[in-house]
Amino acid sequence: MTVKLQITILLALVVALAAIVNMIRRKSLELKYALSWLFALAAVAIFAAFPRAMVVMARFLGIDAPVNMIFFLGFCFSLVIIYVLTVSLSRMSTKMRRLTQIIALNEDRIKALEQRLDLQAGDERETAALTNGEECKTSDRK
Repeated sequence: MTVKLQITILLALVVALAAIVNMIRRKSLELKYALSWLFALAAVAIFAAFPRAMVVMARFLGIDAPVNMIFFLGFCFSLVIIYVLTVSLSRMSTKMRRLTQIIALNEDRIKALEQRLDLQAGDERETAALTNGEECKTSDRK
């Protein structure tokens, strides 16, 4: 790896880091999702700064070419991202189901309360009508 390529990769990492930090700051990316990206940036920075580490790691794992090691790490990173997103999606689905059930129960309670209020208001109107009717009859007698 040439020095020019190393510098280019490190500059790209700085730009990516700034973008991730900005998204976290604006709350458009949660920290728990950003951690995997920050970990990936750190790994790429280590391999860009010390390219020999990639060769040593590839040989340790029995991979012939360091380029294949990069593809392997990219594949592993993709699997981690997919796993994290699947867990998050599952949790959100469970929360959505619970919230939907709570909303349905609350709507039923509201309807029941509205019906009771309507019945009470109707009873009060009948009582008022009876009272007014009796007063009218009493005043007619005088």
